[in-house]
Amino acid sequence: MKIWFIRLAGGQMKTIIASSLFSAIIGVAFTAQAFITDRIALYGESKYKSGFEAFAYVNPDAPQGGQIVLPAYGTFDNFNPYIFKGIPATFVSQLSFETLGFSPVDDPFTVYPLLAAKFDLPEDKSYVGFLLNKEAKFSNGEPVTADDVVFSFNAIIDQGSPVYKMYYADVDRVEKVNDHEVRFYFKPNTDNKELPMILSQFSIFSAKDWQNRDFATPTLQVPIGSGPYTVSDFQVNKFVELKKNPHYWGKMLPERRGFFNFDTIRYDYYQDTTVTLQALYAGEIDAREEYIAKIWMTGYDNELIKSGKIKKENIEHNNPATLQNFAFNIRRDKFKDRRVRKAIDLAFNFEWANEKLFYNQYKRLFSYFTNTGMEAKGLPQGKEKEILQAFADKLAPDIFTKPYELTINRNIYSSRANLRKAVALLQQAGYDFVDGKMTNLQTKEPLEIEVLSNSANGSTFTKVMLPFIENLRKIGIKAEFRNLEVNIFKNRLDNFDFDMAIVSYRVSQLPGNEQREYWGSASADLKGSNNVIGIQNEVVDALIKGLVSAQHKDEYVAYVSALDRVLLSENYMIFQWYSPVSRVAYWDKFGIPQSDVKTGFQPFTWWRK
Repeated sequence: MKIWFIRLAGGQMKTIIASSLFSAIIGVAFTAQAFITDRIALYGESKYKSGFEAFAYVNPDAPQGGQIVLPAYGTFDNFNPYIFKGIPATFVSQLSFETLGFSPVDDPFTVYPLLAAKFDLPEDKSYVGFLLNKEAKFSNGEPVTADDVVFSFNAIIDQGSPVYKMYYADVDRVEKVNDHEVRFYFKPNTDNKELPMILSQFSIFSAKDWQNRDFATPTLQVPIGSGPYTVSDFQVNKFVELKKNPHYWGKMLPERRGFFNFDTIRYDYYQDTTVTLQALYAGEIDAREEYIAKIWMTGYDNELIKSGKIKKENIEHNNPATLQNFAFNIRRDKFKDRRVRKAIDLAFNFEWANEKLFYNQYKRLFSYFTNTGMEAKGLPQGKEKEILQAFADKLAPDIFTKPYELTINRNIYSSRANLRKAVALLQQAGYDFVDGKMTNLQTKEPLEIEVLSNSANGSTFTKVMLPFIENLRKIGIKAEFRNLEVNIFKNRLDNFDFDMAIVSYRVSQLPGNEQREYWGSASADLKGSNNVIGIQNEVVDALIKGLVSAQHKDEYVAYVSALDRVLLSENYMIFQWYSPVSRVAYWDKFGIPQSDVKTGFQPFTWWRK
């Protein structure tokens, strides 16, 4: 399934796709050496059987044509999303390039065919093979071949962002079997059940298109893809326009029917999410997702809304909560002690912000995996407890005796009590007041913090930060909040040049291999890594390895909960909030599929009335 690490409100930094495999394989033909299957399912049967017409949350007979204009935030200088340098254009990768397989929102634990018509899974699990659809073509009419798959994977590993070399570390090699079949061989003794599904989800480039071009350098020369759209026009900092390819090879695939119904999809770029509301009213954009609770409650009271020309809807979803947080950079000496991190957490008053700024529209995150059903709750029990006991000498003793508790500020009295607890923790960590400043008694350095955000967040976090900064001042900590331009913010995080930063992770419904890159020791020193916190914890590494290789669902859930509990105990981040719905406003000129599937905002399934 897809995992989006998001550092920018409304933008996307990169896409990682993860799931698991081999627990169940259906729709198969058996040979002595391998299963040839038309889908790969996790923990039982897939939702859709062979020969299905379309996914349940789309309209397979949706009218075609017209245009939709959507907002994007920040800027872009690159059409290759897999490299370290540059900022990729929003959604161009998803719209212009196909992958070998696809997982729908209502069955995210199954991969269905896309560029690959079938999957080859040997009994010994030593490789995964992809048998390509012979109808698959690039936008220039050239067929998609095994050479293109081999090139794409090797280019991503050898010249892409360093995180991919780690992400696919269990792959030994990729080999062409024939023009329409490719195999990925796994390293000996690899027990990584996720690999086949992970390998089905990276974009396939044209090898011929990249001849005499440097894959590692940001490019505004649009690469040739095999997806439904091609970039027809763009202007850096302004817009990207994509036109539907009239000869798109996959339009009648069950996995694609009902999607991509517009002739043109255009993204207009803005530096601030608040500006796009006026752009919506002016008819410059057609739809926008609202990220600011106050604007959702007070900014839509006009005749366009009242007359129904613009619709305002809370669209339900079943998605895991986005992990939005204040992330500590624990590479900094001042944040190496978890008591210091917890003390700063105690100064953040979510309840005040939710009531005064957010109209009580949000819920507080309480887990790294909120809304997955695998959160660490209460005390460890059963299999989870058994897993954690193997690391008892490396864990805080209270992990077995005291459930994790969020900082709660019910009223002014509990807020004061939390600040007193914060001072006590800082004193235990070797700090105390010196001339009114919380000072490290050994180094004589006062505790000062710079918190970074990016300009796409607008003024929202400035209002949130003011009482936070004031509470920190009360316990002797000087804090400064800075809203940076998007590219500067990205550069600071890529190079780990920050104290604290507001970041977000899109959480998978099935946490897996991507956890290595989020929290694993091997990613902590990789510039551009998602492990911006800098976690190097051998217990975390072992738990990630355990969840990736878990053989049964109950074992897998226990490992996820154990990982959550250990991460929680270390206070690596301060949780922010999440919304249980997608808040969307759009001009009433679109048809939207009606189904029981809670998809959230899915504009690529809409159509023009």
